[in-house]
Parts: sequence; structure tokens; C-alpha cells
Amino acid sequence: MSGSGVSREPALAGQTVVVIGGTSGIGLETARQARSEGANVVLTGRDSERLARAVRELGALGSSAAFDATDFERLERFFDELPPVDHVMITAGGPYYTRLADMDFALARRNVDQEFWMPLYVARHAVGKVRAGGTLLLLGGVGGRRPSASPLVAALTAAMPALTRTLALELAPVRVNLIAPGFVDTPLSASLLGAQLDARREHLRATLPIRRVVGPADIAMLALHLMINTAITGVTYDIDGGQQLVEG
Repeated sequence: MSGSGVSREPALAGQTVVVIGGTSGIGLETARQARSEGANVVLTGRDSERLARAVRELGALGSSAAFDATDFERLERFFDELPPVDHVMITAGGPYYTRLADMDFALARRNVDQEFWMPLYVARHAVGKVRAGGTLLLLGGVGGRRPSASPLVAALTAAMPALTRTLALELAPVRVNLIAPGFVDTPLSASLLGAQLDARREHLRATLPIRRVVGPADIAMLALHLMINTAITGVTYDIDGGQQLVEG
């Protein structure tokens, strides 16, 4: 008899995955895992050198482009130039943590552009571009559910599940889902925490039920599942290693 191993076809063979913000962290790891499952990938990112490195590493398609996704005219041109695709995931942007008393409203408006308006623009451009049964994957978070959260983070955290449900109906048969991580050990987290990063990691290792820190690969595995499982739409998936259970 030959070996007992059972081979399988890559789950995303022949499909195209677009990752907006795909040059580092969660976006890059999702693109990497999508490639391992046979997908073609298209990446965007603001930094042209970092984009070039990611494109070379993954063999991404030539329609990958460097631009700021909150430049909505440029975002529209990007989608206009895309061929039909199967999945779009948004990982660009990041939270703006501050008390109301300390809020820089210019930075706050830019954060709303990144976290709220940009997904809406992407959703509009996904119509007629993402194939039926494909996915629009949004990225939110769980930190804003605590009363002590930054007011802007709290507002956006509350808005995204409602937006996801509404878009799942309006964009059907394209599926729309939201991934809501807690702390994820990414370059963005490092830039936000600075010298406090190691202490945060140690605290999470000691207190999370999973006894380890959540990483980009954990989020990417969930993203691929949501691309592959065509029965899922309109759902928010928390992925925080149990952080909400121990941090209120």
C-alpha cells in the first residue's frame, strides 16, 4: 500500500484575495496563508518599499498598489482597475486611544475615515467586483466594549457589528463578516505600546485562559475560514484568547 496520508486540493485554489493593508501584521499573514491555500493575492499599503517586499515574498499580482486607503478617489481607481475577485479583507488603520479631554479632533476624524468611512467605500466598490459567494471581511476589535475605553474606540466598536449585519443584506450574495480581535502581537501594537510592550505580553501570558499571546496567524486562520465557509455572513467573530473574560 502507498502512504496513508490523504492529499487535498488547496481550499482557495484559483481564487483571488485582496488585502487592503496587506504589507505587515494581520494583513500580511492573511495574504501569506491565502497563498498557501492556492489563492492569488493583491496587496495594498501606504509604504511603497514595504509593499514591494511583500509582493516579492508572496508573488502577489501586479495589480497590487501603494496608496493611502483613506484617499477615496485613489481607492476608487484601484477597484476600477481590478479584475473580478473573490475576497476583500480590510486590515488598514488602527485604533486611536485617547480620553475626550486629550482628543486631537483632526486625528480623530482621520481615524473615523480609516475605521468607518473607508470600509463603507470599499463595500460600495465591492458590488459587481467581488464574485457571488465571496467575502468582504472587516476588522474591528473588542477593547471598546469596556466602559473605560476611549470614547472614539467605544463608538466604533459598537458601530461595526451593526454595519456588518446591514451590509450582509445589502451586498448579498457577497458575504460580509467582522473579525473582532483583542490584543494582537503585531508591529502596530509595538508602535502603540513602545516600552510597555513586553510588560503587556507578560501580563497576557499570565492572565489569558489560553496562556499565550494572540498573534497574526491566529487572526489569519479565522479569516481564511470565513472565506472558505460559504454559509457564514453578517456575523461578528471575537478572537481574543479569552481577554474579555479576565479584563471585564
